[in-house]
Amino acid sequence: MRILSIGNSFSVDCQRYVSDIAEADNVSVELGNLYIGGCSLEQHCTNIESAALCYEYFKNNVSMGSASIQTGLKDNDWDIITLQQASHFSGIPDTYYPYIETLASFVRQQCPNAKLYINETWAYEYNSTHSAFPNYQSDRQIMHERLFSAYSIAREKIASGFIPVGEAVRIARENVEFRPEDGGLPLTRDGFHLSYIPGRYLAAATWYETLTGNSILNNGFIPSAVAYAGTDRATGKPIYEPIPGTAATSEQLSLLKAACHKACTDFAVRCV
Repeated sequence: MRILSIGNSFSVDCQRYVSDIAEADNVSVELGNLYIGGCSLEQHCTNIESAALCYEYFKNNVSMGSASIQTGLKDNDWDIITLQQASHFSGIPDTYYPYIETLASFVRQQCPNAKLYINETWAYEYNSTHSAFPNYQSDRQIMHERLFSAYSIAREKIASGFIPVGEAVRIARENVEFRPEDGGLPLTRDGFHLSYIPGRYLAAATWYETLTGNSILNNGFIPSAVAYAGTDRATGKPIYEPIPGTAATSEQLSLLKAACHKACTDFAVRCV
């Protein structure tokens, strides 16, 4: 399965563990991500017109340098292409149009065999200091309700699939284990980007279950608390460094799987 995201840092978060989860089920996945931090649908459309090499292009979570949307689309025979709004505009419907329709039309023209999905982003944390949070009364629930509505309407307009990451995050936060205001583990690392381990795992699990139709519940992948950081020149041995933040316990991982599965069961829309 070959997946390309025309996205931003939130698609970086979502893709991090997709290959690992897939590998645990013997499913092969190739990932591409066209990244500009905070990039909106409107900016993606501007970038189509200019064909500028203004994206950092990630393949399988490794930066490959600069690219345009055009070069990213033609770099592989993509099976799936995902679109998303910038998080700060996610709950403001007027910011989607006509841009998401223009972008969807262009993608389908360039990659007629690819299935198009909207990646639903998530509400900020309850204490987020993001400058856009006041647009949602600095209220996590209000932001979620508005972004879910905006994404749902957009999905219908472009007749795409739907990856309900925002729903998975909302459902997980219903459990005290993931409510930091009550002493639980935060699913973000800075109030808006997903936490490096539990948040990113939840998003990737939601992508995997939505895009493959395979349940996450019995998937054996467990995200590590350390990451490869190079090789020691003196010994030739690999160096591993702790991943910032707190790893999920086995019990918390089971809760995240359950939140993912419920979100996918209730809200995912798969392309056929």
